[in-house]
This record gives sequence, C-alpha cells and structure tokens, in this order.
Amino acid sequence: MTQTINQIVTWLPQLLEGAKITVALTLTSVSAGLILSVLIAYGKICKIKLINLLCSFYVFFLRGTPLLLQLYFVYYGLPRIIPAFTIESRFLAAFITFTLNSSAYLSEVVRAAIISIDAGQIDASQALGLTYRQTFIKVILPQGLRMLLPPLGNEFILVLKDASLVSIIALSDITRVTRNIASSTASGLVYIPAMIIYLIITAFFEYSFRKIEKKLISK
Repeated sequence: MTQTINQIVTWLPQLLEGAKITVALTLTSVSAGLILSVLIAYGKICKIKLINLLCSFYVFFLRGTPLLLQLYFVYYGLPRIIPAFTIESRFLAAFITFTLNSSAYLSEVVRAAIISIDAGQIDASQALGLTYRQTFIKVILPQGLRMLLPPLGNEFILVLKDASLVSIIALSDITRVTRNIASSTASGLVYIPAMIIYLIITAFFEYSFRKIEKKLISK
C-alpha cells in the first residue's frame, strides 16, 4: 500500500502539468468559441441571405464531422494542401480546432436563446429608435446570455473530456501523460489518479457555473 501511494505521488507532478494544458485548452477554446458563436448566431438570424447561408453551412459542417477528423485536418491535412497554413504549435492547432467546433454547437444554443425572447421587446426597442444591431446588443443579447449559462457549463465539461483527443497530435494533456506513464512503468494504477483529477476539474466547473447561475437568477 505504501509503495502504491509513493508511486502515485511521484506521478502527480507530471499529471498536474498535463492538467494545466487540459484546463487551459478548455477555458480558452470555449471562451473564444462563445464569442464566435454570437457572431454565427447573429448571421443565422440576419436577413442577408448570403450571410445566413454561409453561417448555416459553417454550423452544419462542424457539427456534422467528427472533432477527431477536424483536429487531424487542422494539424496534418491543411498544411499539406496549403503549406502557408502550417501550424507549428500543437496547442494552437488544438485551440483553433476546439474553438471552431465549440462555436458551431454554442451558436445553436445562442440562436435558440435569442429567438425565445418575446418579440414585443424587439418591437418596443425599434419603436424607441434603436436599430436592429443596437436591439441585438442591448436588449436581446444580455437576456440570451443569461439563458445560455446552463448549456455553456455543459459545453465546458464536454470540451474538457474531448480535450483528451489532443493526445493524437502529441500534445501532453492529462490523457497523453497518463498513457506515457502507464507505458513506461507497465502499471495501470496511473489511470486512477488521472480519472480523479478529471473528476475534480469537472466538479469545479459544475460548482462555479451553479454559483454564477444563482447570482444571475437572484438579480
């Protein structure tokens, strides 16, 4: 038992380094994806047909293809087609892929939140002289983001777990570090602390979003 504990303690620094990359990728890609999703959602509900079609295809393509293939394409495939788009940083390649993928899913949530808002508020805003853009930013978006919070929390957790896919491009997240340790030590025990770390991070995200949601509801 003591030997097992000592082994886990020696693995922890490497696992925590992997956890930093996993958390950083999750936070940055979902945050950037949220910003991009607002633009995509706005494009899908705008009255300019070309923008509407382009945004609709964007969402269809990214939601209709596996995230793993998207990651392969951005890091391995795209540089072969267009050498100028070669991405040396594995983290940057993962960030771009996860941001685009996350924005496609979140854009549908944002769009649903926006169209659920009472049309009377939009009419009242326009009657006060606000343009459609001003109405979107000052009236629709603040209410939509409040409704967006629960699914946004789910998206963080989903991306946190999907981040394990980055091990295929040799980015040292928790999963890759765990596999390396298991391979070098021929021990399956390392999977236990790795899963516990995932659970702790997930619990932290869930707790944080519940607190934020309660604050917003109480306002």
